[in-house]
Amino acid sequence: MANAQRAGRLAQEIQKDVSDLLLKRVNDPRVQDVTVTSVDVSGDLQIATIYYSILSDFASDRKKAQAGLEAASGLIRRELGSRLTVYKIPEIHFVLDNSIQYGDHIESLIRELHQKEGK
Repeated sequence: MANAQRAGRLAQEIQKDVSDLLLKRVNDPRVQDVTVTSVDVSGDLQIATIYYSILSDFASDRKKAQAGLEAASGLIRRELGSRLTVYKIPEIHFVLDNSIQYGDHIESLIRELHQKEGK
């Protein structure tokens, strides 16, 4: 139980720090519209999966953002090393969070239904 709480606290800290680093330290235009939505840390604290979203719906922009994040991952991990108080900095993986686009899609379908019912 204590390890799960520790992983949760570490995940929150990583989310806050990575958001801050993307804003202030990573000077890559490919990641300027990236928002960190959540972080999952493995139970052994060795791997951090960082979920992010991007405002653009274009697949090319999503690929560029992923490439930019992967290019910046070394800098981000080094910076996390100086900010976090853990013995070993977790390996980081970036994963696109599609839940926002999915939510927008569901919302537009509901809107279409309401418009059809109104006619």
